[in-house]
Amino acid sequence: MARRRRAVKRVASADPKFNSELVARVIRALMKSGKKTTAERIVYGAIEEIRAKVEGKDPLEVMDAAIANMKPKVEVKSRRVGGTTYPVPVEIRPGRQLSLALRWMSMYASGRRGTPMPKAIAMELVEAYNNQGNVLKKRDDVHKMAQANKAFAHYAW
Repeated sequence: MARRRRAVKRVASADPKFNSELVARVIRALMKSGKKTTAERIVYGAIEEIRAKVEGKDPLEVMDAAIANMKPKVEVKSRRVGGTTYPVPVEIRPGRQLSLALRWMSMYASGRRGTPMPKAIAMELVEAYNNQGNVLKKRDDVHKMAQANKAFAHYAW
């Protein structure tokens, strides 16, 4: 635990094109080695792909609903009690839920070999919007693990 002061949570700026904090967060999650322009190009390309695939819906609403579907609610954390380590299910804070969802989306999209990154991101988002895909499988696995270890929930403090 820090002995000095609590770190101040900085307010993230919205992206310039859509004026959306969620899009800015997705851009930052995809950014590698400080290449923000490349990450912006990928995300904006993915939004255009979504516009083409899901007609009649706003692509930002599709992205928002897809990311809401991706977010895990509980996860398993290790707690050491009396020399034994127990997997304890704990609820996840909203900020971490979003971070995990975006991390998983980036991981599975980059794992789609032979597909351009904007198209891969769009495919992951459209699949999550339709309640299927790799990220939702990962989320369900995390939920199953927490459900299986519900017996140790009394160790959460």
